[in-house]
Amino acid sequence: MTVFELDPSVRAQDDLFRHVNGRWLAEVEIPADEHAAGSFIDLRNASERAIREIVTGLSGSDPGTEAALVEHLFGSFMDTEKVAARGVDPLVPLLAEIDAIGTVDDLLDYFGASLRRGTGAPIGLEVDADPGEPSRYALFAGQSGIRLPDEEYYRLEQHAQILAEYTGLVTRLLTMAGVTTSAGPLIVELEKEVASHHWDKVRTRDMRAMYNPTTPAELDASGVAWSRLLAAAGVPALDTIIVAQPSFLTEMAELLVPGRLEEWKDWCRWSLVASLAPYLPEPLAQANFDFYGTVLQGIPQQRERWRRGIALVERTLGEAVGKLYVERHFPPAAKHRMDELVANLLVAYRHSITELDWMTEPTRAEALAKLDRFTPKIGYPEKWLDYSALKIEPDDLIGNVLRAAEFHTADELGKLGGPIRKHEWLMTPQTVNAYYHPLRNEIVFPAAILQPPFFDAEADDAVNYGAIGAVIGHEIGHGFDDQGSTCDGDGRLRDWWTEADREAFNARTKALIAQYSALAPVQLPDLRVNGELTVGENIGDLGGLTIAHDAWRLAVGDADPDPVDGIPAAQRLFLAWARTWQTKRRDEALRQQIATDPHSPEEFRCNQVVRNLPAFYDAFGVTESDAAWLAPEERVKIW
Repeated sequence: MTVFELDPSVRAQDDLFRHVNGRWLAEVEIPADEHAAGSFIDLRNASERAIREIVTGLSGSDPGTEAALVEHLFGSFMDTEKVAARGVDPLVPLLAEIDAIGTVDDLLDYFGASLRRGTGAPIGLEVDADPGEPSRYALFAGQSGIRLPDEEYYRLEQHAQILAEYTGLVTRLLTMAGVTTSAGPLIVELEKEVASHHWDKVRTRDMRAMYNPTTPAELDASGVAWSRLLAAAGVPALDTIIVAQPSFLTEMAELLVPGRLEEWKDWCRWSLVASLAPYLPEPLAQANFDFYGTVLQGIPQQRERWRRGIALVERTLGEAVGKLYVERHFPPAAKHRMDELVANLLVAYRHSITELDWMTEPTRAEALAKLDRFTPKIGYPEKWLDYSALKIEPDDLIGNVLRAAEFHTADELGKLGGPIRKHEWLMTPQTVNAYYHPLRNEIVFPAAILQPPFFDAEADDAVNYGAIGAVIGHEIGHGFDDQGSTCDGDGRLRDWWTEADREAFNARTKALIAQYSALAPVQLPDLRVNGELTVGENIGDLGGLTIAHDAWRLAVGDADPDPVDGIPAAQRLFLAWARTWQTKRRDEALRQQIATDPHSPEEFRCNQVVRNLPAFYDAFGVTESDAAWLAPEERVKIW
């Protein structure tokens, strides 16, 4: 049974988030090695401890097994004496490759090799379903080349101090690596130029603008022999590459010229050292953390080494430990209950779409057809990734990191020309998260999120629908947000809307953008939410809770369930919703979230959604005199 520790000094009708979480917010202290505290962090830490128990129990694994790979990777990270003894020697052959660069063609060859092993390049590559024909894989190429969280950090005055600190980090890490002592400011200036050609984060939400099938000849016509870089990265011969930001690749021709070769070589040295700093001797790892952890997110203390080692195992061999995690921590009964919840949410979405008053029949038919084609994936993949081609040595940490990157790059590129791996997951079972993939029209719920406070097999229906039900609804809702609604039920980028319906949809999303753009967090009232950046997640939240409530009503029937602990069921649903968003962030972390994250701060994910839901008003008797009140004509209902 779920018990809520409510704050009696705050009314739900004024601030649901603090009514449920106010006492916790006043009492909790963020751990010294965390950027935040809360529901997601607690579950992530529980998953991390479970993986540690698995990993440390693999001593003496049979050679050639996945267990041995896990054991040796973790062991190579934990052997601090060996890491310290080797120092920066593992960088020497890689730095020699950079020293040998004499032409722009050499530079492009190096970028390709660097992409293959995960040490950085001014463009990024990704393999995914082709939006024009989602039954096949395509290669996507897009902007990269900066090591701050977003292009705005290089141009906005509000980030000037961070940029200065970053310049200091570049100089400090390169000096510690024995590379150079004077190139830091020049490297940052080059990154600033690269960032000036980046599309901003709102523009990159436009899936149509990001879909630009391009031939290799057209790619090279930009003024840079990008196809040479692709070949060096191990990309097979392709007829078409999907270019995400065409202007970026064209404008980079101004920078990738012989006269700037030495600047680029310095940048390559920096990108190499920065990529590998977490795996070099502790003074370099600490300097790296001092900026990325403390300056950017306000975290005073670096995590214990075992936690960083588990993170490396998760990134590298996540499905290998995922198999064992599922065996120990995900009972079949939980999967069965989730199957039922997902089915009920899909039924509720069907009811909602059928009854929408702003949608015409042609678009409604397409939306229902898309809903019918949703593929739910719950708990864990049916087929696991094969790691047999990966070589891990017990005493070669840097080599392990580089070989792992090359293994995963080769696996991704190996998909090109083959059938879509419908069994594939983009998260491990032990990840505390969920996702919707618009090009595959699938919703995925890893095992680790299917635990309290999100899912509790012992809790009443109202609590589960208000928590995990809303998460399920959120992910389904992404299929119909500003991005997902541009793809049909097969994942194809196609406009399936009538013009009038698209205008009606856009009018509602604009109203939601305006609502969120006016919000300032209590913690940092000088900030404003970026309503355009967060609109997709806000649509997901709004639709998710709306449909979760509808699904709950369908599940319980006409009669209201009995109260629990004296709290009516309808109220418990919303209390459970608020409990899932229990989060407290450091100021620096909140600033970075608002600057870069497509998710709104948690207080608004809770409060602004319920202000738009008539069911919340009914459950708590909200009136015009209450702070949560939003005039009926201002409330947004999309799905």
